[in-house]
Amino acid sequence: MLSNTCKYAIRAIIYLALYDGENRKIGIKEISKELNIPTPFLGKILQLLAKNKLLTSTKGPNGGFGLAKPPKEITLLSIIQIIDGLDLFTECLIGLSSCKPTEHNDVQCPIHKRYEPISKQIYEMFDTENIENLKNEILASEGKIGL
Repeated sequence: MLSNTCKYAIRAIIYLALYDGENRKIGIKEISKELNIPTPFLGKILQLLAKNKLLTSTKGPNGGFGLAKPPKEITLLSIIQIIDGLDLFTECLIGLSSCKPTEHNDVQCPIHKRYEPISKQIYEMFDTENIENLKNEILASEGKIGL
């Protein structure tokens, strides 16, 4: 459902949240190494998140990335919206063109009506789930949940 890029973005933000209270910026190489994400690709993701004001970015020897707002205020949906967009909640699950909304078209694929309520539930879950909750669950797992 989510692109690898979006999954990387979520993991990177959780990683930054784990160190949020330390009042330091975390370098891209550290994040890349810890999460096993290629550095150039991660750089593009983090810059996009910074441009959209989820992260702060500081250049220089003590530079790096940090959260731009408290982890409690960053929902999974806000990350998904920046990286993947919200079409995944409305587009056809099996790729048929008949589900694309138009002014004069109310025809939907055979799965659409069954998928729509599930899609709404997933949307609501992503909208209410925040990085603070995920961070706390990861910490409580005592290493059983890895990034």
